[in-house]
Amino acid sequence: MKNLTLKQLRYFEALARDGRFRRAADACAISQPALSMQIKELEQELGGELFERSAREVKLTPFGQSFALRVRDILRAVDELGEFARASHESFLMRLRIGIIPTIAPYLLPAIINDLNETFAGIQIEVRETQTGRLVQELTQGQLDMAIVALPVSEPSLTELELFREEFVLVRRQEDGDKPVPEREALREMRLLLLEEGHCFRDQALSFCKVGPARPREIMEGSSLSTLVQMVGAGIGVTLIPEMAVPVETRSAPVSISRFPAPQPSRTIGMVWRNSTPMAKQLQEVAEAVRRSAETMRAQDALT
Repeated sequence: MKNLTLKQLRYFEALARDGRFRRAADACAISQPALSMQIKELEQELGGELFERSAREVKLTPFGQSFALRVRDILRAVDELGEFARASHESFLMRLRIGIIPTIAPYLLPAIINDLNETFAGIQIEVRETQTGRLVQELTQGQLDMAIVALPVSEPSLTELELFREEFVLVRRQEDGDKPVPEREALREMRLLLLEEGHCFRDQALSFCKVGPARPREIMEGSSLSTLVQMVGAGIGVTLIPEMAVPVETRSAPVSISRFPAPQPSRTIGMVWRNSTPMAKQLQEVAEAVRRSAETMRAQDALT
């Protein structure tokens, strides 16, 4: 195994993740033939096929699946060596790879970017927006430095830090704004609009409404909070959205916003990062910047 290189391992990891040579080649900034050649040389060095190839995609062989687990550990360790060197020589961050869930990103991210640029001069920020499960996977594999999610994520290898809590509000048609706020049990009898499977906010809304597995006619799904609010404005049903989304999502829809009586539904927003990262001190500073961003945004929303 003298001829294995880190570059080959990164090419392998990209292809295993993307499942297509062209996408993996683009991600690695090389040509597709060059990537294919590197993977072939890697397989020859290992003495076994890593991928099952078809016209549309590639899939890991059983050997490839076992190999992938070890490669991820190796690449994560290499990345952490780089992080260790940076943390040892720098009191500030030069690069930060942020993961953030879709029900936070559109509302809080602009303020976060602004505050981080002020706190860490010259910082290079890379943002990845996707659902919590994928963020946790990419974080543990070393592809992200930290993530902003709804807590808890309950992953033993990750440190969780609470940033703030926010309430959920009820979105109804504009003409229903003067009606009493329904009890959570009554929401089960309404047409409830929710995010599609995989979003943690969907699960939190279902938990508050005490709704179990539902028939399709009882619950309708959307891919974003914006879609849900527009559906409410069209008279299709009602929905719940987080407080931070209200100023953005309701300004172009004929809807009303109502708060629930205590105990109000809410979620805890926090930051997570790997227990093993040498950047923990800097990430604590990032967390404080994110907390300030949230406080500023909420103060501005209160004024408007």
